[in-house]
Amino acid sequence: MNKSTHISTKPFLTDVQTLRDHARKHIETGNLTRSYQGDVGRTIEILQTVLATEIVCVLRYTMHAVAAAGISSDAVKAEFAAHADEEQAHMMAVAERINQLGGVPNFNPHGLASRSASEYGSAERLVEMIKENLIAERIAVDHYRELVRFFGDDDPATRIMLEGILVVEEEHVSDMNDLLTNHNGKA
Repeated sequence: MNKSTHISTKPFLTDVQTLRDHARKHIETGNLTRSYQGDVGRTIEILQTVLATEIVCVLRYTMHAVAAAGISSDAVKAEFAAHADEEQAHMMAVAERINQLGGVPNFNPHGLASRSASEYGSAERLVEMIKENLIAERIAVDHYRELVRFFGDDDPATRIMLEGILVVEEEHVSDMNDLLTNHNGKA
């Protein structure tokens, strides 16, 4: 069958006038349009846990950037600080998405550890700090992969945001794995 006689199984696009009419008619619904297919309450709930995870990662990396010590710690401290900055950017993106969906981002420190997928940690030695961060990043990667699949086409904006974060988290895993190997911690 050639392309000119092929009948598409995709639905037709809504005409522009209908889109305009719906936008005007349903303006009171606020941030979400009729085409949003996700469960906004569940999405906000999930994103609150993502936000908590990112906050904990910012705190852990920041603490490690300050507390890391030893003859070869300067490069590792710099890496920890850079990761803290990237996690901060993730935190802000997630908080903005919660706000866009009509929620209020939960920055309350009370219960933060129980809302987070990763742990703050208690490492005191450089190699142990690297291991804590590697474990946390591996948790984040698995968590974000699950969330990307969960949101799918129901909420492409949230999915795309999480895909972007996932790419950086995968880089963090690689960075921590390299640091661990370089510091004889054996990945």
